Amino acid sequence: MMRAPGLLVLLVTVGCVDRMGARGIAERLNGRHARPDVAPVMLNEEPPFRYPPALWAQRIQGNVTLRVLVDSLGRPTPDSTTIVESSGIGVLDSAALAGAVNLKFRPALLHNTPVGVALLLPVFFRHPAAPPLPGDSAIKRTIKTPNLQ
Repeated sequence: MMRAPGLLVLLVTVGCVDRMGARGIAERLNGRHARPDVAPVMLNEEPPFRYPPALWAQRIQGNVTLRVLVDSLGRPTPDSTTIVESSGIGVLDSAALAGAVNLKFRPALLHNTPVGVALLLPVFFRHPAAPPLPGDSAIKRTIKTPNLQ
């Protein structure tokens, strides 16, 4: 399988969930309960998202934002991952969803007790030879500053 050296992943905790099921998930996503003291930590050595080879060859890039429900054992809850913001390219969206099932986390902690959380997970598909996307800050750029002497 082809690797995507320009693929970046960022995790942001947005709310807590617990074992109460959909009602508990909805309440926590709406901010009715405390957030964890310690955010979950992704344990994957490499992000499990695979750049589709045909899109890689064409240097097609995009961003997908997923909502992933991670249980108190650090596993994504089956069939819970949804697309919050599409890349507009169905194949990239599908690649992000497919990779999410292989995520592994150290669980979030609330008062030293593992808890489930809902994460917003941006997945950036980047090709190093393609130009940056508008508003893209994920790719480092060399900025020359003028000599002020």
